[in-house]
Amino acid sequence: MKGDTHLKTSNRNILLILTLVVMLTVPLLVLKDAEFGGADGQAEDAISEINPDYEPWFSPFIEPASGEIESLLFSLQAAAGAGVIGYFLGFVKGKRNILNNSVVKN
Repeated sequence: MKGDTHLKTSNRNILLILTLVVMLTVPLLVLKDAEFGGADGQAEDAISEINPDYEPWFSPFIEPASGEIESLLFSLQAAAGAGVIGYFLGFVKGKRNILNNSVVKN
């Protein structure tokens, strides 16, 4: 019985990985000449087109020295967020396992 569960989980994981690969490659193959840019630049262009006299309310208090530094900071922010989410999910799963084990023992 336990082998069946492992097989189902294994098949599900393989299906999820294949789905991820398809989701990542299809846009690159279908949109070969597309320009992939950030949403900030697109928003700035749209605002300038709608209202050329628009003045931003504030400016960034830290301006990254280069695009590479900006990418690094964005990556660090994403990694920190993923760490927090992973910790929370692990905490909840661990708590559930402890509760399930204590119910089984009693």
